[in-house]
This record gives sequence, C-alpha cells and structure tokens, in this order.
Amino acid sequence: MLWQPSLPERYLNATEADLARSIAARRAELGSKLLILGHHYQQDDVIQHADLIGDSLKLSQMAAAEAPKRGAKYIVFCGVHFMAETADILTPDDVEVILPDLSAGCSMADMAAYDDTVDAWESIQSAIRASGRNQRVVPITYVNSTAAIKAFVGQHGGACCTSSNAMRVFEWALAGGDQPKDRGGREGDEEIKILFLPDQHLGRNTAKRHGLTTEIDAAGAGHGVRAETALWNPKLDRGGLTPAEIVDAKVLLWAGHCSVHKLFRPEHVAAARKDRRTVLVHPECAQEVVDIADLAGSTEFIIDEIAKAEPGSRWAVGTEVHLVNRIARRAAERGVDVRILSDCQCLCTTMYRIDQAHLSWCLDHLAAGKVVNRISVHPEAKRLAKLALERMLRLAPGKSAQPVAID
Repeated sequence: MLWQPSLPERYLNATEADLARSIAARRAELGSKLLILGHHYQQDDVIQHADLIGDSLKLSQMAAAEAPKRGAKYIVFCGVHFMAETADILTPDDVEVILPDLSAGCSMADMAAYDDTVDAWESIQSAIRASGRNQRVVPITYVNSTAAIKAFVGQHGGACCTSSNAMRVFEWALAGGDQPKDRGGREGDEEIKILFLPDQHLGRNTAKRHGLTTEIDAAGAGHGVRAETALWNPKLDRGGLTPAEIVDAKVLLWAGHCSVHKLFRPEHVAAARKDRRTVLVHPECAQEVVDIADLAGSTEFIIDEIAKAEPGSRWAVGTEVHLVNRIARRAAERGVDVRILSDCQCLCTTMYRIDQAHLSWCLDHLAAGKVVNRISVHPEAKRLAKLALERMLRLAPGKSAQPVAID
C-alpha cells in the first residue's frame, strides 16, 4: 500500500454538501479535459460525480475509448490502485491517470508479490524438470492484480481474465494458449497446467466448472479420489507442496482471496433459503458458498440478474455492500426485494478510502495546473501487461471488448 499524506484541514472540516458543490465547480471548470471513473463498490456520494460507472476492466475499456473522443487529458479513477494501473496501461500515453487516495489499494492484489511469483515459477519449473514429464505452465492472472503481475503473465505466454470470461481463458490455456500443445512427441503429448493468480476462489470455482476435481471435493470424497487442483502458499517453501503434488496438479491456485467475498459463508446461504430468497453470489466467494448458491456470476451478471428479476421475487446477494444497497434501492421500485447475503459489514475498506474530500483535493490541484497522485506504469511493464490484456480481450464474452484498441 502506498502512503497518502493527510489532507489540509479545510477538506477534512468541510461538509459533504460543500465538498459536492466544490467538486461540481471544478468539473465545470476543467470541462472535457476531465473524465471521472466510479467503480460499482464506491460510496453513493462519490458515484454521483462519476462520468462512467462500471467494474474495474469495463471502466478502463470505456476510458480508453472515451478519453480520445472527449479530448480528456486527466482520468480520475475512483477505485483502487490496480484499477488505476490498468487504466494507465489501456489509455493513450498523453492521458494522466490519478488516484484520489494513494492508500486505496487491494489486499487481494497485494497477496501476489512479483518476487514471490518469480520464486514460485522457478520452483514449479524445477519440479517439472526433475519429473521428466512433458509439461508446460500457462499462467493466468485475475484482472484484480498489479501491473507487475500482469506483466509477468504476459511475458510467460499467459493471459488476464475477468470473472465473466475466466472459463474461456481456462479453456484457452489448457489447450496450450497461443502456442498449441505438442502432440505425440518423444515424451508423449504435452501436458498443460495453469498457475492461477491471485484469487484462489475464482480459480477453484472456474476449475470445477471446467470439470476438474478440486482439492476440496477430493477431501470430501474420501480415499482414492485425486485432486486436480492444489493450493500454492507463497509463504511456505515450494508453496507447501511436494514435487509430486506440483507435477500432478492441473491447476495451481495462488493462496489469495478477496477480503469482502471471503466473509460470505454456507450458513448465510442456509439462512437466506429459510427466508425464501434466491441466492446470487460472486465467484470470488469460497467454493463451499458457490456450490450451494442458486446463481454465481460477475458484478455485471449480478446487476443484470436483479434488473430482470420478476416483481415479488426475493433475493440475497453475496457481494460488496455499497453495490448491493444501490441495486436493492432500484429493485425496490419494481417490487423486487433484495438484501445482502450476510449482515456483517461486507465492505471494501480500501475502496472506502476514496471520498469526496480526496476527490475535491485532487480536482483543486488539477484546476491549478498541478497533477497529484498520478499512477504511471513503467513502459516495459506496460508493454508486457498489454500482452496479457490483449489475450484476455480476444476471449471476452461475445468478443464485446474487441472494439477497444490497445495501441
């Protein structure tokens, strides 16, 4: 996490109404030079100022398309650090990306450090060489990762994925990625394995959808059932796995998770069922929750499902509280009853660091001709990260992301 200096007292002491008026005035002053992006998990008083609203990748894609059209020179990303990095990767070099609070990081993204990933890669390759088996690793990183990890994955022939296209990226990877599998060589057909970073739960849930036996399923099935996934813990020597476990696994799952979605538990699903609610969760939830939910899907999937829900229907949604509250208010207007799956504070605390005070502070500086909190990805990391993003965009559902060019 980066350090954010304290704001001057005048921002901290201002009322929310005063801050809103100041932000509106600066937006009018900066005009088309400014584009404000608001992530779905943001607070309502921040979202009200956003020109574009969406999930992390969708916002970056829209910004890449809209910034040149509008002549925008500044993008203020009301999200977290890795999202601002992705926006910097995808937008033209003359567009400056700003994060209102530098301490708005992502604990999941931080769980996959670059040095740990390099060490893991070397350990995995060493185990494969020692086994004598004809294996190749294709890395996949969830888009909720740092630019350094995206660059690592791009450099090693892998791809990013989103929660909506993770299945397609899995299938692409297991088929050999951009390099087709060797067939019938001296050592037999080439075996492909996946290293999935940084969210073990999205990786495990996707592996199960693909038909693989997860280590959780194998443990529940008893003796004789072999797991096809294994959990790589970067804090342990060789990931906490034996060489045989490394080689035998088809998917190695990085021991990372979302601090919000891990809070949803099977007992919450059971309680919602007693309340006669349809349970809809994000695939960042644990497998034990996804397995018993009625539906699981990306943020956009969740929004779409509630938008088309029948009046009188009752739902429990397992994702971040600000998003759930927002869609619940809209749904109530149509007679649809939506509540969050758990009563605990399922809040993205780092996203919560972005507030009107920080937004007002950075816009005041922009209006005065000074850029603060610029997020800039190193050119070589940007080049390699683009490779991973380009592969992901080719595999977007319905190729809907194709019009967005990555120059």
